[in-house]
Amino acid sequence: MNEISELDLQNLRHLIGGFSTTQCKMQAYAEQASDPNVKQFFQKSAQSAMESKQQLMKFLQ
Repeated sequence: MNEISELDLQNLRHLIGGFSTTQCKMQAYAEQASDPNVKQFFQKSAQSAMESKQQLMKFLQ
């Protein structure tokens, strides 16, 4: 794989941080939700954010 530029590295860091924040917030919302459908929605959103973060982190390996 080619070297990642400084700008690309900064962009990856920003995106990974955003997905991490989203994952934490969606998980917290899921824990607070009493409606099963709403809870499931937030759990799926948290899972999706985690998967996106993991895919982006592969560029750093």
